[in-house]
Amino acid sequence: MKISLTPELEQLIQEKVNSGQYRSAVEVIHEGLQLLRERDVRNEQKLAELRGEIDLGLKDLEQGRVAPVDAEKTLAGIRARRSASAKE
Repeated sequence: MKISLTPELEQLIQEKVNSGQYRSAVEVIHEGLQLLRERDVRNEQKLAELRGEIDLGLKDLEQGRVAPVDAEKTLAGIRARRSASAKE
């Protein structure tokens, strides 16, 4: 496989190798791909959890178990969770 990198990415890889953290550019790229895989797994887990919560909410709705909701408070909570998630 042949890949092309931007000069900025090539420089970043070289800096990592020069720092002694990695022995080669291949090691840098390998770790980057591992981190990408881990992120994808975390995102899939979060998505599965959200789908589960949505399913529970829909079942509650179908069975008439719906509590009054303060829209502003609910939106503030959603925004806070999104902000915390973005920092991870």
